[in-house]
Parts: sequence; structure tokens; C-alpha cells
Amino acid sequence: MPVNVRPATSQRREQDDQTHGNRATYIVPLDVLKWRLARKTTVGRALAAARQRLKEAGCETARLDAEVLLAHTLGVSRTWLYAHPERELLPDEVARFESLVVRRAQHEPIAYLVGHKSFYGLDFVVDRRVLIPRPETEILVERAIEALSWFRSHNDDAGIARKVRVADVGTGCGAIAVTLAVECPEVYVYATDISQDALDVAAQNVWRYGVGDRVTLLQGDLLTPIPEPVEMIIANLPYVPESDWATLAPDIRQYEPRLALDGGPDGLALIDRLLTQAPSWLLPQGVILLEIGHDQGEVVRQKALHHFPWARVDVIRDYADLDRIVRIVT
Repeated sequence: MPVNVRPATSQRREQDDQTHGNRATYIVPLDVLKWRLARKTTVGRALAAARQRLKEAGCETARLDAEVLLAHTLGVSRTWLYAHPERELLPDEVARFESLVVRRAQHEPIAYLVGHKSFYGLDFVVDRRVLIPRPETEILVERAIEALSWFRSHNDDAGIARKVRVADVGTGCGAIAVTLAVECPEVYVYATDISQDALDVAAQNVWRYGVGDRVTLLQGDLLTPIPEPVEMIIANLPYVPESDWATLAPDIRQYEPRLALDGGPDGLALIDRLLTQAPSWLLPQGVILLEIGHDQGEVVRQKALHHFPWARVDVIRDYADLDRIVRIVT
């Protein structure tokens, strides 16, 4: 999404997130802040008004956004809204919906407004302390599940009863770690993050899906908190180059934690450091899966071969035929 042109009639709003070191200054149109519904309005009229306001604010999914926010406000499904267009909103419902629409018109992500995001068929608690899980990362999880199936078969054939140990590095809200624990009962996951705030959110999701006996959350730098070598390392680390930061959509740049996105000058600062650490933490016949930027495949593949010259390293593309994952099999 392109950055909106700043209107002449506007009000400056400054966001300073000390936890993640973000400082984003952006312009909010005054008419957005003043947007109001009629005091007595119906579901149908509220949807139409919100859709128009969000469209004017440059939201590309204005209709869907309006539906999701009103359904969230009323505690109903989106289909219910269209089955009850004449239902009149109560005053407190009007006030809550107005607040959500105004925030969305300022490009605050829907996931933060409703407090959750779907990922791999599960529903994860999210807020501004963590990156919002992306559909592309589901491909990373799919490849991990494939590899874990091989580990399970290998252990069964060898009569090994222990669980397959996985390090999820930069876990954020815990989407990868929790999904692997839910989908693969044979795994034990060490989930690390430098941010205690992120781990607090991840803890809610671990508890929500009852996998606390197989997911351990650890604060620290990359692999350093992990107490033992593992069969698999999986990571969706920051990979946005500093030079690309200003071009990101306002939904991302103004709201999501920069700590979870900014990968340094070339976008590969943390991936470089992880690959340097990995030989000391990865067991023989292990697997590393790294999510990467759309044009970083060959560069990361060469870096991986530098640290694991004997390994099989390949680049996996996503459904848009873009580089998405580097897989290292030792």
C-alpha cells in the first residue's frame, strides 16, 4: 500500500514506543478524527458509512474491514450482519464502532483492533508488542511439519522414544511454536525472543492451546538461551533492509514493532548471526528453516553454505513464485 499524501488540514500525532525503540511521526486528517455516526443508526447504515469512510482513508479492503469491525463490536459473525441490516445499534455499540473505524482509518491493523489473528487454522492473540503473523509464514510451518514427520519416522525405526527438539528463534506471538506443538505431538519447542513483551503475548497463546508442557519460552539473543542442541532450527527473523523502511505500508511502518522487522542495512544482520551460532546448537542430520525476503534467496543460500559447506541448501518459493524460505539439511 502506498504512503498516503499528507492533507493540508491535519493534526500531527506522534507515536513513541519505548519498548521496541520505534518512533513514527505521521499525519492524521482531522476529518478522520471527527467521524461520527448518527445516534440512531442501523447495522446496514453503519456498514455503508464505515465502508465509505475507510475507502476515503485509503484502506484497500474497506468493505471487509467495516464488516470485521462491526461484527467484532456486536460479537456476531459477518454473515449475521447482512441477515439483520435493520437492527438498531445501541449507543455504546455506536461509540465502540466509531472508535474502531477511526483507528482503522489511521491505518492501524485490523488484527490489533480485534486482538487476534488466524494462522494455520488457529487463532492467536496479538497486540502491538508483536508482529502480526502472515500467510506466507504458513509455508515455513508446512516445511517444518514435513521435516518433523521424517524425524518421527527415523526415531520410530531406531527405537528412539524422545521428542524431537525444535528451536523457534524470534518467536513473537508464538504462532510457529504453538502451531508445531499442536500439529506435531512428538515435538518439544524452545521458543526464544529478545523481547519480554513479545514473550508475554506468546505465553497467552501457549496457555490458550494447552501446550505449556511442550513449549518453553526463553528470553535472550537468538539461540543463546537454549539449554541443549536441537534437531531443528526454525526462524522468521527481521529481514527488511533499512533502506526499505520508508516504503513499507503505513499499517506496518507506523504500528508493528520495528524490532521484529528491521534486518539492518542489507536486511540480513540477524540471519547472519543466527547462521554463525547455528553449528553449535544443531545436531547432526539436523534441519534449519529460515524465512527470507523475496530477493534474498541466493545470498542467504551462499551464507548458509559458508557455515555448512557439507549441507544440502535450497531456496523454496512461495505461491507468488518469490523466494520465501532457505532450507538447510545437514
